[in-house]
Amino acid sequence: MKVIFMGTPEFAVPSLKAVVSANHEVAAVITNRDEPQGRGLKIFPPAIKTAAVALGLPVIQVSNVKDSGFIAELKGLSPDVMVVVAFRILPPEVFSIARLGTFNLHASLLPKYRGAAPITWAIINGEQETGVTTFFLDEKVDTGKVILQKSIQIGEDETAGELSVRLSALGGEAVVETLERIQTGSLRLMKQDDSVSTKAPKISKEDCLIDWSKPARAVHNFIRGFSPEPGAYTFFGSKLVKIFRSSVFLPAKVDRQNTYPGTVNNSSGTLLVSCGEGWVEILELQLEGKKKLLAPDFLRGIRMVDGTQFKQTRG
Repeated sequence: MKVIFMGTPEFAVPSLKAVVSANHEVAAVITNRDEPQGRGLKIFPPAIKTAAVALGLPVIQVSNVKDSGFIAELKGLSPDVMVVVAFRILPPEVFSIARLGTFNLHASLLPKYRGAAPITWAIINGEQETGVTTFFLDEKVDTGKVILQKSIQIGEDETAGELSVRLSALGGEAVVETLERIQTGSLRLMKQDDSVSTKAPKISKEDCLIDWSKPARAVHNFIRGFSPEPGAYTFFGSKLVKIFRSSVFLPAKVDRQNTYPGTVNNSSGTLLVSCGEGWVEILELQLEGKKKLLAPDFLRGIRMVDGTQFKQTRG
């Protein structure tokens, strides 16, 4: 089939490669413009553009998906199907162009975790299972009829970054299988049940502040849900500290007398922090303006006596 592929981040790359490997004709890869990134604000291409160029595929970079010239260009390509993986919200005049429809790959088992950050929120909420869903686009975001779903288990210490890698590979399989079903006419569409839907909204910096008064398991889930990006954070004196890896400390053989949430204990040689219930062990962290370090290396460079507190404000 003649396919137009739309995507931007690294998550979309395995799906593009899978489509090419399945011998579908990729008429164009649509992605965002090159953008400045990092401290130096150097201009970098989207990951999907880099992959498409390496595969010898034509790339169209767009700022406004409602632009009439862009829409005319898509129509001129006469695609059978359009595949969307981590791109943007598309208007009907775009997703209705393909002869056999436009479908999206979403990193959750819809209708759970509709929205921009399904992997993060699934981990924060302590889900043990997630997966990917392909569905035909509709006017309301993430609500279209489901084509297929594939599920996987979430490891109890798995970070969002690690889970994203596994889901992106699973997504490639789902995209190819979806194209096969469309091509052979073997679709069995399932309407989503809106009454059991949950939301996975876009992440803001404020969302990433650690609340140490929550139980240790919830704090641990919170930390791994924001790892490696944008990073869950707390404050040590006037400095912001990002925490990337942790574990629930069991058994909690630590004296909790007069211990407030956020209190540090490193008498055992490990970096433990008191929570509302129990303790978490911090394994990897980064002090503002410094490199990311494993906890033992961090403690060699930063004086952090027992009773020190991580707090929710500077100072």
